[in-house]
Formats: sequence, C-alpha cells, structure tokens
Amino acid sequence: MEVLLQAEPATAVPVVRAPAWPFALLQSLAVSGIPTQVLIATVLIFGTNMGPYSSEGISLEFIATVSLLDTALVALLIRVFLQVSGETSREVYLGQRPALGELGRGLALVPVTFIVVVALVAGVRAIAPWLHNVTVSPLEAFMRNPLDAAIFAVVVVLAGGVREELQRGFILHRFGQSLGGKWVGNAVFGLAFGLGHLDQGWDIAMVIGLLGLTWGAMYIRRGSILVSMANHAGFNGAQVVQQLLVTSLGLGR
Repeated sequence: MEVLLQAEPATAVPVVRAPAWPFALLQSLAVSGIPTQVLIATVLIFGTNMGPYSSEGISLEFIATVSLLDTALVALLIRVFLQVSGETSREVYLGQRPALGELGRGLALVPVTFIVVVALVAGVRAIAPWLHNVTVSPLEAFMRNPLDAAIFAVVVVLAGGVREELQRGFILHRFGQSLGGKWVGNAVFGLAFGLGHLDQGWDIAMVIGLLGLTWGAMYIRRGSILVSMANHAGFNGAQVVQQLLVTSLGLGR
C-alpha cells in the first residue's frame, strides 16, 4: 500500500511593518503620557467631580488615579501599536536575555544609582547653587502620613518605574525604525524626561535627565527593558523612603 506523506504546513512568520515616520512620531506622542493624562484628568474632573486639589493641597487621590489609569492606557496603546506593525512585546522589550537575571541586575544597581544621584545633586548645587530654585520638595505633599507614603510608593513604582520605561522602550524602538535611530530617541526622550521634573527644581531636573539617558542606554545596549525598569522602580521606591525620613525628621526645610 502506498503511503502518501504530506509536508507539514509552514508556520507563518509575522511580517513586521515598520511605520512611516509620521505614524511613528504620532504613536510616540500618543504614548508619551501627555495626551493620555490630559484625557484621563478631564474625564475625572468633569465626569466624576474629582479635582486635583483638596483642602490639604494637591490631592493624592487624584494624582494616584490619573497615574495608574494612565499606566494601563499607555500599556494598552503600546500593545495595539505593536500588533498593528506585526510586532510582539516580547521582541521589543525582552530580547534574548533571561528575565530574572535582568531584573536582579537592575535591583542590584539601585544603591549605586541612588548614591550617584545624591553625589550629582550635591555637586550641581556646589558648582551652580542658583539651579537649586526649589527649596521644599513637592514630594512632601504626598508624605503627610505613612499611609499616604505607601500609596505614593505604589504610584511611583508602577507609574514611574513601569510606565515610564514602557514609554521609553517603545519610543526608542520607533526612533530606531523610522525617526533617526535609538540614540537620537534617547537624547530626545532624556531631555523631555528631565524637563518633566522641573517642579522639583532645575538641579533635580538636570540630574534626572542624565539618569533617564542612562536608563535609555541600558535598554539600547542590553536589548531588554527589564534592567532599567527594575532599577527605575527601585530608585523611585528608595526616593520615597528617603523623603519620608527627611520629612519625619524635619530636615526638609
């Protein structure tokens, strides 16, 4: 009896369609946090009567709600944009390196990052004291009690460490495809990242901008976002602990 052998159908390989530069730019702007946060804040203010200020000043409830909802929305937009271009989150964000090793490396570098940032801030203030134009950290508004500090810690870890590194990775990826290269994207995003911290003072904005460039370089060099994400989240958590200690000891004024 003759047996007919049929070849297994070849598995279809997803076709990556890098977007043209106008669409890459629009996608990068869409996930930058500005349009999504404006949208969410508008809905909360006019749809739920939740305002950005309370009787005690800046509302932690409002900031936390906007930040966490924005994290989810940005992650969703990135997923949609990658799917449209035939890409996967694993390819863009994880690369070929073991995930646990990358996370562990990022966390292990947190003390180094913290010490370097403290040294840089002290150096900038010694060389150019006029850049220290904010004497009371705005973070103090979220440190009124340990519960507020705990809530804020969750916000800065998720909305800071996770969301901002997702944004950075996607934007650098799109720059690498259509907007002049990943290193150009790192410079642009690093500048924007620093300017986003101007409320903490020119000195802090400058150092945080340099820190953002470092996190971007980690992603570019290693092909994985996990080192910078773990390091960013750990650094933000350490900042909350530091600010809580400074506030509780009355050293912030």
